[in-house]
Amino acid sequence: MIIDIPDEYDSKFRFILVAAERAKQLQNGYPPMIDEKSPKPAHVAIQEAQQGLITWEVLEEADEETDQTEFDGSETY
Repeated sequence: MIIDIPDEYDSKFRFILVAAERAKQLQNGYPPMIDEKSPKPAHVAIQEAQQGLITWEVLEEADEETDQTEFDGSETY
């Protein structure tokens, strides 16, 4: 199978990540968005991603300063 990656994906890796997450949804019982003869969730997910039916977004990373708690030395272990 030759996969044409749409321009909306910034890399092949991102395309595969989106399709893999969608395949997991299909395996867990979500209905497919296309009529596909293949029963394989991965194939259906790739087809949906190629047709632009899957919405996705890149989440911003949290600021490192807010994620780290300050150590004041009063902790006991």
